[in-house]
Amino acid sequence: MELSIVIPTFNEAENLKILFPRLQAVLDRLGVEYEIIIADAGSKDNIFEIVRQYGASIFVQEKKGFGLALREAFKRCRGDYIITLDADFSHEPFVIKQLYQFRHTAEIIIASRYIRGGFANAPFLRNFLSHILNLVFCFILDLPLKDISSGFRLYHRKIFEDLNLESVSFEIQQEIVVKAYSLGYFINEIPFHYLPRISGHSHLKPLKCALRYAIYLLKMYKIRKSILSADYDERAFYSYIPLQRYWQRKRYRIVLDFSQRSERILDIGCGSNKILEAFPQAVGADIAFHKLRYRRHLINPLVNADIFNLPFKDHVFDEIFCQEVIEHIEKKDNVFKELNRVLKKDGLLILGTPDYDKLLWRIIEFFYKRIIPAGYADEHISHYTFKSIKEKLQKYGFVLLDYRYVLGADLIVKAQKKQDL
Repeated sequence: MELSIVIPTFNEAENLKILFPRLQAVLDRLGVEYEIIIADAGSKDNIFEIVRQYGASIFVQEKKGFGLALREAFKRCRGDYIITLDADFSHEPFVIKQLYQFRHTAEIIIASRYIRGGFANAPFLRNFLSHILNLVFCFILDLPLKDISSGFRLYHRKIFEDLNLESVSFEIQQEIVVKAYSLGYFINEIPFHYLPRISGHSHLKPLKCALRYAIYLLKMYKIRKSILSADYDERAFYSYIPLQRYWQRKRYRIVLDFSQRSERILDIGCGSNKILEAFPQAVGADIAFHKLRYRRHLINPLVNADIFNLPFKDHVFDEIFCQEVIEHIEKKDNVFKELNRVLKKDGLLILGTPDYDKLLWRIIEFFYKRIIPAGYADEHISHYTFKSIKEKLQKYGFVLLDYRYVLGADLIVKAQKKQDL
């Protein structure tokens, strides 16, 4: 099955009489195998008769709620791609062709009212609240999108294996976008015009929904600010918080100063940092697959790898960058053995980690935990000092060449490998 069409309904029989012939005409022109699934909230009209007439399938929700309807429908879908739209003709079915044509550009394609070329033909209050909601959500959650409340979308079905959706109402639209983007999935917007419904009345209550969205925003904020978010380091590089932005950019400049810009570079724990982008010849390695997924637009080779057992031959890299990694893992000697193993003789190791001998770092970490509770500070399970790093390097065949600090607290060392182990 190529395509599943999901339509939530409640007393929409009259609209479906008009929608089904147009919808089937559009889908037949695509030349793909498809199914139409109606998620009904307990309609009192003759919707079952209409659905059977056009060969679609229908189920009645066990519990009420727009979010619950979509979650149950997604489980029933057999198509590789899923398109959701409303039954009231506010979502013109001919736009499906455009959504489908863009399916290879991202895992979620949103028919957007608020990018250039899009428009919303809606009552003033509803349009105003929708604009404000999208502006506030996208700004606070740092999303490069314009319309995250549009329900006219195409999804790659595979993403729902990872999302763990929880919403019961209309905020599911935001939940899907936030969780998918935080897991490194691509989202694309195409313009479309939102049209007035043909018959019946909307079941969306703008003020009530706005309140639910405001409450749900706090939950989504915690997800976006977590280090588990695929774009965490990139957002820090462009952060609105001056200290966070300075920290990332200072580390970036130090690494560039220390590097010899060699042909073969390995960036361990690359995440979404900007260092990897400065070296298109570098191999990016990270244990978090979703962070590599987020970086797949780069030309750099990307490898899902564990620093304790790097999947590379001996002595292949001229330089290794390892920034903000070793404090997140157990203190095992195998880490430094692996760094030595894959690095050529006289190759450079540029290693960064907080210096827990510095009072300033402990003060910064204290406040960092409270300002950004889901940030990196809670993940620092191994504490290093300049002395302990120097001893590790000497023990495992490295000579310290230089070192610098970010704000006198975050240590970055430049070392050269002098012997194999």
